[in-house]
Amino acid sequence: METLAIVLLAFFATGYFVLAGADIGTGMLSPYLGRSDHERRLVIASFAPFFLGNEVWLIATAGVLVGCFPDLEGELLSGQFTVLVPLLGGWIVRDIALWSRGRGPGRRWRAACDGAVVCGSWAVALSWGWLLAAPLTGTPYERAGGATAVLVALATAALFAAHGLGFAALRLTGLPFERARLLVGRTGRWQSFALTAALLGALPLLAGSALPLTERAADGATLALLVPALLVVTPFLVAAQVWTWRTFRHRVTRPSYL
Repeated sequence: METLAIVLLAFFATGYFVLAGADIGTGMLSPYLGRSDHERRLVIASFAPFFLGNEVWLIATAGVLVGCFPDLEGELLSGQFTVLVPLLGGWIVRDIALWSRGRGPGRRWRAACDGAVVCGSWAVALSWGWLLAAPLTGTPYERAGGATAVLVALATAALFAAHGLGFAALRLTGLPFERARLLVGRTGRWQSFALTAALLGALPLLAGSALPLTERAADGATLALLVPALLVVTPFLVAAQVWTWRTFRHRVTRPSYL
C-alpha cells in the first residue's frame, strides 16, 4: 500500500505541474503576448477553460500527502511555512483577479486585474522553485537559502514561462500567436510543449525522491482505507481532464467571459 500511495502522490504532483504549469506560464507572459485589452482577453481565454480543473490536481496532491503521509506533511508544513505563504497568496490573488476581471467597471479595473494575474502567476512560479529548492539541495525540512535557492527559483520560473509559451503557441491566434511563435522559434510547437512538460513533470519527481516517503507513510489500516478510494476516484479525474482538453482543443478566436 505504501508503494501505491507514493505512485499516486507522484502522479497527482506531476499532473499538476504539467497541466497547471501551462496556465501559470501563460499568465506570466500575458503582458508580452497581449498588448491591448482585447489581446489580453484572448490570452486569458486560451487557458480560462482549464485553470480550475488544473488546480484540482494540486488539491489531490495535498490530500494524498495529508492523508497518506501525515507526519511528513506536518514537518514540511512547519519547515516551509514562509515559502507556502507567498505560494498560496499568489494563487489566491491570481484566481480572484481572473474571476473579477470581467465583472468590474471599465478598462482600469481590467488592467488592475491583469496586473494581479501576472504578479500572482510569477509569485506562484517563483514560490514553487523556492519550495523545490529545499529537497533538491538535501534540506527538505528547512527553507532553502542562498544563491542556490535563488537560482533554482529563477530556473523553475523560467521553465514555467517556457511551458506557458508553448501552450500559448498551441492555443492563440492573431498577433498573440505570432509573438508566442517568435519565442518558440524553429522548434515545433508540440515538440516545445512536450519538452517543457517533461522537464516540469520531472521536478516534483526529483524533489519527492529526496523525501523519506516509505518511512513516513501512515499505518496500514489508514492506507488500506484511503488508497483504494483514491484509485476509484483517479479515473474520473483523468476522464474529466481528457474531456476538457478535447472539448476546448481548438484555437481561441474570441475573448471569453473573464
